[in-house]
Amino acid sequence: MTDTIKPSTFTIQGRTGPWELVMGLEIHAQVASKAKLFSGAAVGFGAGPNEQVSLVDAGFPGMLPTLNKHCVEQAVRTGLGLRAQINRRSQFDRKNYFYPDLPTGYQISQLFHPIVGEGVVEVEGEDGQFFNVGIERLHLEQDAGKLIHDLSPTESFVDLNRAGTALMEIVSRPDLRTPDEAVAYVKKIRTILIYLGTCDGDMEKGNLRADVNVSVCRPGQYEKFKATGDFSHLGTRCEIKNVNSFRFINQAIHYEARRQIEIIEDGGKVDQETRLFDPGKGETRSMRSKEEAMDYRYFPDPDLLPLELEQAWIDEIRASLPELPDEKRRRLMADYGLSQYDAIVLISEQAKADYFEAAAKGRDAKLVANWVTNELSARLTAEGKDFGENPLPAAHVAQLVELIETGVISSKIAKEVFDHVWNGEGSPAEVVDTHGLKQVTDTVAIEKAVDDIIAANPDKAAAVAEKPQAIGWFVGQVMKATGGKANPAAVNDILKAKLGL
Repeated sequence: MTDTIKPSTFTIQGRTGPWELVMGLEIHAQVASKAKLFSGAAVGFGAGPNEQVSLVDAGFPGMLPTLNKHCVEQAVRTGLGLRAQINRRSQFDRKNYFYPDLPTGYQISQLFHPIVGEGVVEVEGEDGQFFNVGIERLHLEQDAGKLIHDLSPTESFVDLNRAGTALMEIVSRPDLRTPDEAVAYVKKIRTILIYLGTCDGDMEKGNLRADVNVSVCRPGQYEKFKATGDFSHLGTRCEIKNVNSFRFINQAIHYEARRQIEIIEDGGKVDQETRLFDPGKGETRSMRSKEEAMDYRYFPDPDLLPLELEQAWIDEIRASLPELPDEKRRRLMADYGLSQYDAIVLISEQAKADYFEAAAKGRDAKLVANWVTNELSARLTAEGKDFGENPLPAAHVAQLVELIETGVISSKIAKEVFDHVWNGEGSPAEVVDTHGLKQVTDTVAIEKAVDDIIAANPDKAAAVAEKPQAIGWFVGQVMKATGGKANPAAVNDILKAKLGL
């Protein structure tokens, strides 16, 4: 990755001058696997409390972990998808802390020797420009259980269904400078994981969540940090834990940055700590002081041997990778002549891109893209569905575009046709026949409508000579007289001839 520094265009104005943001993210992605990382217990959402717990997950004495090979493969696939270094030798460590949702008193993670090393992700910003985010590492670790506090006023309950579930922690470098960049980065990581099939990306279920490290500094300090690698040029960072929506990530960063600026400008000192974001109040609150590695007393897990991977196996996984978002974007632009914007919108969901390609065969690709990204996407969003739940076959959109291309219907009529198709009334061609929606291309019929309207409005017809744009009024009247079915191009041609334009 080139270490070109993109100047931050995002500043927050404080009482004593401008401030800039510096952020790094730790994304926790639940590995798509039917079993947990070190046990054969099932993984799934919606099970009753403590129904998916093995003796290993519950921390019973004498129970030994057994590494799930599929989870290792998923981590390698993800590392390759992030264009990162796959470490052929890695090691599991014990991260010791005591909490009721962690029965063993430690979490098995990878601190010193992660399975995936440095990589880089190309991210599309809101302005259409691209920027690189460095990946520092990806490591495997097991999730903790869940504490439930709202079932009783005097007791807390523990659900260990999540305990032992495999997580990939993807740690970025502090390359993010704006809240929008942070959101765009998480979206890109989520898209890559879904394409790879290594995480379903469901943020509502907590299957993908982010810890956001935020600090503030004066303009120019970040450049000094990049030149020297000295973190003293940056402000003290605070970590906002387990943020599970794009909107909350944005809100949490804005609030936390303002909070730190006010502390510093009031003469105080920002404490390095872990914080939680309260969506209801739109603010962060202190959770605990930030621990360092020494506080967790890390040491190699004595029950797990170092993990050594064969290069042939890594190469086999590499060969099985699907076409990833960046490659798909470039191909859609080259093969279909799409704009960068259209291609980016289409690849944002794998199902959407696949749907587009199925509908665009032999058709006007730009027109198909418009229908997929606008009308169809809007209808799905309104009904709370994603593209994986799309009830409309791609052949229907292809046929709708064909009817427009061949002049059977106009673009305006096509929207009415789409409504009927969406309501389950058949294919576009069937709807056109059933409802008599074919475009009027009979020039004799259109000419009669034009003559009638000109004859009824001689003053407006005379005014067109001095004000040619007034022809639009006549076009509207003809379309109204023909029930919106007249061919707009034919209407314009006939009107110009009749009005001497």
